[in-house]
Amino acid sequence: MQTMLSPHEITTLMIVWDAPDQIELDRDELVTLIEHRLIAVDQPASGCRRVQVTAEGRAVLKAVSRMR
Repeated sequence: MQTMLSPHEITTLMIVWDAPDQIELDRDELVTLIEHRLIAVDQPASGCRRVQVTAEGRAVLKAVSRMR
């Protein structure tokens, strides 16, 4: 079953794509994006968690950009 993303979730996905270092990791939208496998959280040896857009997330962003 597919579900639609909320405007907040789409905006959060765009922020992760454009400025991953500026995203607050306690945002509720991140949980949904992780569950849908649109973003992934990495924790490198340095201990700083990093958020990145997955291939599925890039596909969603590409589809959204075609709609504008």
